[in-house]
Amino acid sequence: MPGTQRSSIKNYLTIDVEDYFQVAAFEDIISPSAWDSMEQRVERNTSRILDILGRYDIKATFFVVGWTAERFPELVRKIKAAGHDIGCHSYLHRKIYDLTPDEFRQDTQRAKEILEDITGEEIIGYRAPSYSITRKSLWALDILEELGFKYDSSIFPILHDNYGIPDAPRFEYRLPDHDMMEYPISTALFLGRKIPIAGGGYFRLFPYWFTRMALKKINKREKKPFIFYLHPWEVDPAQPRMKHARALSRFRHYNNLDKTEKRFARLLEEFEFGPISTCTNQ
Repeated sequence: MPGTQRSSIKNYLTIDVEDYFQVAAFEDIISPSAWDSMEQRVERNTSRILDILGRYDIKATFFVVGWTAERFPELVRKIKAAGHDIGCHSYLHRKIYDLTPDEFRQDTQRAKEILEDITGEEIIGYRAPSYSITRKSLWALDILEELGFKYDSSIFPILHDNYGIPDAPRFEYRLPDHDMMEYPISTALFLGRKIPIAGGGYFRLFPYWFTRMALKKINKREKKPFIFYLHPWEVDPAQPRMKHARALSRFRHYNNLDKTEKRFARLLEEFEFGPISTCTNQ
């Protein structure tokens, strides 16, 4: 959209690098032991995201699943070579509150070491699968700090059936009793309620004008940056369909996939973005 003036505040752009079959919506019908037998589409879809970002000269933070990085190390190197940050998105994309602390530590350490071996850099940022740091899994923050992470971006300050800490702060903050920052997933205030609007299924569910209005309000009225997230599979409307998944899961996953890329490009035209580690806001 030529002539569009971007917002002056630089927001945080994040990409959760996982394939379509690794999502929580399908975990009850596809186990990790079956992943290698699935059609792998993460390379082409992530490359598509990289092409779009390159078109607008925008950098982002890519939170990569360790299982995926292990099988596609060149993809991780490609992301890094394009100037983007690399963060950790677990090894097996299992929700934290379904794990014991020891299982979580092993999963996270394995993923972190894989990513560090590939990039040659320390991995300092973490995002939980399905934003699964909730009240019953806050212990995970202690383990993240023990493993050397400097920030987390997993807490969603909403009420949801799978995640959320409704009364958590809406904007970045230092975690109490930790030497780590938290970058919560962004919400907008609407009639006194927190509405999730900054990415993923919500970006596909709400009309673009509503998302744009809500995000501009965060920048202009609240004078804060927002955190936006997207998955590579969301720009792939031709991906295989999981016909045996529950109806709600299918709706959440497939709704408006054919509109995502166009909406995403428009978003990049209208807002300033950068990776979490390098954003500075006035």
